[in-house]
Order: sequence, then structure tokens, then C-alpha cells
Amino acid sequence: MMIVTGAAGFIGSCLITHLNNHNFNYIVAVDDFSNLEKNKNLTGKKIHEQVDRKVFFEWLDKNQAQVEFIFHIGARTDTTEFDVEIFNELNLNYTKKIWQACIDYQIPLVYASSAATYGAGELGYQDDENIIPQLKPLNPYGDSKNDFDIWALQQTEKPFFWAGLKFFNVYGPNEYHKGRMASVIFHAFKQIQQTGKMRLFRSHRPDFKDGEQMRDFVYVKDVVEVCYFLMHHRKNSGIYNLGSGKARTFLDLARQTFQAMDIAENIEFVDTPIDIRDKYQYFTEASMHKLQQIGYQKPFYTLEAGIADYVQNYLQKGIYF
Repeated sequence: MMIVTGAAGFIGSCLITHLNNHNFNYIVAVDDFSNLEKNKNLTGKKIHEQVDRKVFFEWLDKNQAQVEFIFHIGARTDTTEFDVEIFNELNLNYTKKIWQACIDYQIPLVYASSAATYGAGELGYQDDENIIPQLKPLNPYGDSKNDFDIWALQQTEKPFFWAGLKFFNVYGPNEYHKGRMASVIFHAFKQIQQTGKMRLFRSHRPDFKDGEQMRDFVYVKDVVEVCYFLMHHRKNSGIYNLGSGKARTFLDLARQTFQAMDIAENIEFVDTPIDIRDKYQYFTEASMHKLQQIGYQKPFYTLEAGIADYVQNYLQKGIYF
């Protein structure tokens, strides 16, 4: 039995599809299932049982003997939320309870960390566990993820296998419900579809031209492939980057989206909203050597290939993965 938390969400639901595609169908989906739009991500998937996140630990106490692996993908991911207590409850303390349960019941664990832990990138983007206590995230979401990473590394008791994955800018199918927090590619597609043009944030730093802010965009199909690899690997516990390993500009992204939609390029620049301007990352790029050194050798989607697949096979057809 596999457990996936955040199961109705973007990455969690894609992970369930990937597991189903490899004939893992005895899956327990854990989430807050009150969002009907988000629940559409689970339509057609092979799931043994749905468990509300509030009663998950009671369920686990009764069923732990059947559990083979936990993917803890669920989290509050809103980078514009500044209520620290929300993140303490849903990201930090909930994950601590899962960690302890995995120790008590000898269950291997993969959990979602975030590239938001790197802040403005003053210390680079190496997944070196020695620098994690020195990182300075730019918002409470990033703080919550980094606080757990620090806590996990300090523990003398650990699950027999565990891995924290620092997700970079993940994009792909099943993010229809995410609103403002959906990927830039999703917003680009919607804007181009509705207006024939794409708006990008203007740069507010002299060392970056408009549209040349750079991020490591990673396709969700690669993310779930790495999760699947670690489910079988079960050694070399630690915290790993999970990006494409290649930073690309927002201009690259916009142009590829226009091309995938077969629409003439029309790009405008707007000011970055005040509420996120001083918390905005201008460059991220995952060092992927650590994951490669433990044996992960599959090539990652290029931005061009990922956008083409996402736009043409999912967004234009309005279908789910």
C-alpha cells in the first residue's frame, strides 16, 4: 500500500497516475477533499481509499502494517500567504508527525521541500546539507520548508530511508485549480488564449533586463519519475534538489508557449506586484549532481519539449494526467 498526501493536488495527483501506470493501484489518497475543482484531478485514477488529512494519523495507527511507502507531497504552498501559524500547522508540525510515524512503523518516506528555501540564492543552489541552516528564504512558505529540513537533519532518530526533495518551478497538467499559484506556463496559455498576448513581469533590478529573470522550470513528469526512482532506491537518505538543472528566461518560456499554440508572439511587460516585489527570486538553477551521483540518470525534459507536451496534449484539450 502506497500513501500519497496532497493526493488531489497538482504533483500528488500526477504521482498517483505515474504509480498507476506502473501497476501500483493499492493507493491511499490523503488530502482535504473539500475543493471540488481540485478533486477532478483524481477522476479515473485507481485509488484504494481516500482519507481526510485531519484523521490520517488515526487511520495510520490502525493500518500501518499494510503501508509500504509514504509520499508526503501535501503542503500549504501559497508564497503570498504571510500567516506563519498556518505554515507551522500544515507544513512544519504535520510533517514532523509523519516523520515520527515513519520511525515508529518503519516506513520509508519521501517528502516535498522547496527551492523557496534558497531565498535570493546568496549561497547558491547546491543541495549541500551543511549550508541549509544558513539559508534565508524570502517568505513564510520558504521558511516553513527550510525549518523542517533543518529539524530533520538535527534528529538522531530517522526513518530507515527518507528523502526531502527541493522542488524548483514545477509545471504541467493537473494545476487547473491553483489560481494565482499555478505555473507561469499555465497563466501564459490562458492569457494568450484569451487576449492573444502575454504579460511578463518587468525587471526591477539593473542586472536583469525585462523578461530575462531566470528560473529552473521542471516538468511534473520528471518530478514524479524521480519520486518513483527513490521509492525503489531506498538508500542514500538526505535532501536533494529536484529541478531540470538548467535555468531559462521567462522570455524563453513565453516564446515557447506561443510556438506550441501556433500563435504569433506578442509580449508585454508589467510591473511586478508590490506585495511580492521584494520577495521575488530573479535566478534559480538546481545543481543536480547529488541525485545523479546516487544513480538517477534519466534525462529531463527540455523547456521546449515540456511546454509542447503540456500545451498540446493537456491544456488545449482540457484534459488531466
